[in-house]
Amino acid sequence: MSFSAILINWYLKNKRELPWRKTSDPYKIWLSEIILQQTRVEQGLPYYLKFIQRFPDVKKLANANEDEVMKLWQGLGYYSRARNLHFTAKEIATKHNGKFPLHYHEIRALKGIGDYTAAAIASFAYNLPYAVVDGNVMRILSRYLGINEAIDSAVGKKMLTEAAQEFLDVKNPALYNQAIMEFGATYCVPLKPDCEKCPFNNSCEAFRLKKVNELPYKSKKTKITKRYFHYFILDYKGKTYLYKRKSGDIWQGLYEFLLHEAKSQLEFDELLKSQLLKDVAKHSKMGLIKTSSIKKHILSHQHIFAQFYHIHLNKPFINKRYIEVPFETLNNYALPRLIHRYLEEEKIL
Repeated sequence: MSFSAILINWYLKNKRELPWRKTSDPYKIWLSEIILQQTRVEQGLPYYLKFIQRFPDVKKLANANEDEVMKLWQGLGYYSRARNLHFTAKEIATKHNGKFPLHYHEIRALKGIGDYTAAAIASFAYNLPYAVVDGNVMRILSRYLGINEAIDSAVGKKMLTEAAQEFLDVKNPALYNQAIMEFGATYCVPLKPDCEKCPFNNSCEAFRLKKVNELPYKSKKTKITKRYFHYFILDYKGKTYLYKRKSGDIWQGLYEFLLHEAKSQLEFDELLKSQLLKDVAKHSKMGLIKTSSIKKHILSHQHIFAQFYHIHLNKPFINKRYIEVPFETLNNYALPRLIHRYLEEEKIL
């Protein structure tokens, strides 16, 4: 049997039942693919169901308020995905009459859609012969073919892209692409795959050469940046103050409390010298109510160390950059997971 035949046979016996596999609607397929980027199926599934319920078609999503989209996305991370999703929905509604493009290159031209996502939509919605190449596929093919080139190099990517297209079952591209993605997600996993029972163990080069744990090879190591956030939760008569984060950094479009970022963790006495608290002090007397423990929040390239300071005010804080919000309505705003989790711990939400 060929590689594709063995793979499809495995898939038909072992596939998970997932809602986006039961539709050829390009909108629903696109939505599922964007949600599942950098997200496990178990985490992404509830978000997919919430989005489909709230925005059953691309026009409904296009007409949504950005804050509502961001709030619904809250907790998934990589928030640029949500912004691009909303932007592209509006583009489809205006430039494509609310109908998803039919051809690969038109799909690929949409914002937030790369080669992998375009191939997924084109094959799953229209059964077009484009092979998907994501991390799972690169891992499978690197091991199966014994490719030692780094998958994050131009040469390695080219080799794997060509191999993926060569192995593709052009008569059943949707089925094949689902199969190889599922095999990578559930069987040919990064650590300790069950190679002894693998349907490819008699033809896999990595298994033959005992290099399964070495492949795929990556040449670059992710550089981690440490950041120190000091959040001031101002409390004036049951109201607090939020700021909407701008572009150019993490969490664009989300709301947060007054933030002072420093190069290291600071004591409150040191923070009193910050321009931010000096501005607050111009309007009101401040009383420190509570200081939280340091909360560590891990992102793909950043480790954030955050501390929250609850501060009582005897007069309102007036600053055009911030909005005044009653504490009981905080849950209406899209907040970074770091802040949302802390407020849940404190039973504020």
